Amino acid sequence: MPEQFLAGALAGYAIAVPVGAIAILIIDAGMRRGFRQAVAAGSGAATADLLYASLAVLAGAAVAALLAPIQVWLRIAAVVALLAIGARGLLGSLRAAGAAPARIAGSVRGTYLRFLGLTILNPATIVYFSALILGLGTVGGGAADALAFVAGAFLASLSWQTLLAAIGAFGHRRLPARAQEAFSIVGNLTIVVMAVGIAIGLVRAGG
Repeated sequence: MPEQFLAGALAGYAIAVPVGAIAILIIDAGMRRGFRQAVAAGSGAATADLLYASLAVLAGAAVAALLAPIQVWLRIAAVVALLAIGARGLLGSLRAAGAAPARIAGSVRGTYLRFLGLTILNPATIVYFSALILGLGTVGGGAADALAFVAGAFLASLSWQTLLAAIGAFGHRRLPARAQEAFSIVGNLTIVVMAVGIAIGLVRAGG
């Protein structure tokens, strides 16, 4: 069982550590709203990883086969979602630039649910976990081994998201308002660029 926990932790870090849209948004939440809101955002993302890991353990092959025929549509949905998130955040950051700094209101529960939903929209996570389990045979025992794998993946993801929240909160306390605004603009612009990159990949694949 310790081996399955370690394998799950490695899987959780492997999917959580690469910088993506969610990571940028968690840091941005920490900078604009403080540690508590950023932790709520990170917990939402980690919960989505928990759900994905559980599905992969329970029905990895079935889920992978189900998603395969609709990969193009899932990527189109991801492009639309990322463009909407990035454009909205970019416009908000540009409007706030130069204005008097103000703390952005929002409930911890609402932030948690929003980031849970945003992370669930990313179909690559469940495909990754499914491929890992099918290719490496990570979870081959009973329920205890499966539970250990899922727990390892969740705790690894949660620890990384919490680190991102702390980084953002550090910036919230230490960096001047203009530096925070600059990060928000660059972060949201990066999300838009990610969406454009996915769209270009789709066009090339279709051509």
